[in-house]
Amino acid sequence: MEFLWSPWRYQYIQANAQQKGCVFCQLAKDQGPEADEANYIVHRGQNNFVVLNLYPYTSGHVLIVPYAHIALISEADKSVTDEMMDLAKQAQRAIGIEYRPSGYNLGMNLGRAAGAGVADHFHLHLVPRWVGDTNFMTTLGEVRVLPEALADTYRRLRKHF
Repeated sequence: MEFLWSPWRYQYIQANAQQKGCVFCQLAKDQGPEADEANYIVHRGQNNFVVLNLYPYTSGHVLIVPYAHIALISEADKSVTDEMMDLAKQAQRAIGIEYRPSGYNLGMNLGRAAGAGVADHFHLHLVPRWVGDTNFMTTLGEVRVLPEALADTYRRLRKHF
């Protein structure tokens, strides 16, 4: 059996294990322009917010998160999921303008067995992708190569909302 090690995820696992309560609910509670910038919340809608992933797969990786603490998309009101998709469309346009990716991954991991890092609060990932970005550095070098700081990504995307 072969093992692929991803030590970059340890920081994420440690932070998640030490977290008191839901990280997304805490982000939703922290209000104001300074808090949003510090937490990389790009936009707040009526039912959801758009936030940068702190441990992105690529620059521009965003999450669309409902304010309601809900584990499964099937439990969400239509107004929540309708706005979530509208925000995903807006985020895709913004990422397209700023990063010009070749494609996108859009998806959810519902439940811990499905790979959800925050299993009790569903959220939608939008990840820009480029031809040839197979993330070989993660597999071979056990590192991620991100060409841009999160603060720079925040500034680039914030202006589109």
